[in-house]
Amino acid sequence: MFKNHEIKAVPEDQFSMSVENHGIQSYPYRLNFYDKPPLNDVTIEEFETAALDRLRVLAEIESSAARNRTWEEVKKVTEAQCNKYLPLHASTAKYMLVDEERRKDHLSHFVLRLAFCRSEDLRRRFVKAESTLFRVRYETDDYREREQFLNSRDFNWIPVTDSEKQEYRKELFSCYPGAKVESEREKAFSRETYYKVRWTRVPDLVEKRRVFLQRGWAYVPGKEQSSIVYQEFEVHLNRALEVTAKLLPRLDEDARLVPVLNNLSQGFLAGVPSEWGEASGSETTNEIKAEIVDELARKHFPLCMRALHESLRKDSHLKHFGRLQYGLFLKILGLSIEEAIIFWRKSFNRITDDKFNKEYKYNIRHSYGLEGKRANYPAKNCLQILSPGPSEHGCPYRHYSPENLQSALLSAYSSQGLTSADLPEILAIVNAGHFHVACTRVFEITHSSCGVSKGEGVGGGESVTHPNQYAARSIELTKDKGQGEDAMNVD
Repeated sequence: MFKNHEIKAVPEDQFSMSVENHGIQSYPYRLNFYDKPPLNDVTIEEFETAALDRLRVLAEIESSAARNRTWEEVKKVTEAQCNKYLPLHASTAKYMLVDEERRKDHLSHFVLRLAFCRSEDLRRRFVKAESTLFRVRYETDDYREREQFLNSRDFNWIPVTDSEKQEYRKELFSCYPGAKVESEREKAFSRETYYKVRWTRVPDLVEKRRVFLQRGWAYVPGKEQSSIVYQEFEVHLNRALEVTAKLLPRLDEDARLVPVLNNLSQGFLAGVPSEWGEASGSETTNEIKAEIVDELARKHFPLCMRALHESLRKDSHLKHFGRLQYGLFLKILGLSIEEAIIFWRKSFNRITDDKFNKEYKYNIRHSYGLEGKRANYPAKNCLQILSPGPSEHGCPYRHYSPENLQSALLSAYSSQGLTSADLPEILAIVNAGHFHVACTRVFEITHSSCGVSKGEGVGGGESVTHPNQYAARSIELTKDKGQGEDAMNVD
């Protein structure tokens, strides 16, 4: 399956034939229970890229749960993420590589299945996120295609005959969800088709008293048919993950795959780094001057970078890894090498010029790719900051005690609208292990004056996954607000 060569593109005429003829097409339906693993050859790069794109979607789904979004909000955010990273169009879509999209969806699911089968906690979180993604796709699928998919599988449900429906008419009608107007409810009920399944397959409907139970059978109306499908998907995926976990040791021999899978399994910890994760130069933002870094830190920096900045101002020094982390952040933010040298020289005001030039200037130039092997290093993303390593400054949301975190948040952001009343919500998110979601919530609170509402995140509902993403978006919002105010003041 995993070969180090490129896959040949499908000729356009062949592709159009496969869409029209389900007998030839590899993926006839948009919905998928992922029964069989992909058998085609893929490169390691495609293996990882496809998985990362899917992980971006699943990580945002998990963030949505931590942020208590409504189902409509979850659906909207998930669709936006899917359109961006994992598009999946209907078979009737024109000018779309439908089969190629579905091949990527198929591959990415199985790669993440390998990454998240390793522990019970990872399996639980993966199943929950995948089930939500399946539900979003089910609800947005073309009606005709969805019916074809349902007919293609054996869900082991038994259609209720008209005579049986009439026999239990009173009981079925009493728990039938419908319009408040009795006459309309009667008409809808008379048209409704019912299915019988064992009650253990629809625990959600039983809990809500939406079905009639008789001798261990649940009578499910057609409009609630989706609950059977969702439950079947979860059970199927849980069993598949357990099987995969037993087979996983065989992959330990492949040195190419293990590091990729280890990295992917950390995806729920801090989300998947956005495009800022690949940024490695000041071309991503406007250039900034050394003298305005203090003001930027006070108004726009996330808590991790504010902590580094305040430590630098307090001690006139940072240890190597703290200096490297903060220096790369400032580089991506737009601090040029010339301004960086000015900034660090003024910050290290307790040493002589000679000591600074000998012990620190080279490392600053090295981080900009001007010395040594001349590599243009990127800034650390949230996942790297959260992960254990040789650093004196990690993520405050993870490494601070609750008391210290509360003090740090109020000290840093009280002037931007954060109050003690906001702290219980933030701490609850931290205690649940969603550290980047807590940071995102702080961003929303402190930028409410710029029009950012709860659930919006740093834009489009996305969570913070990189310190530079936080700072750049904050600066952008402030600029937009300033331009808006200027426009309002024009006579």
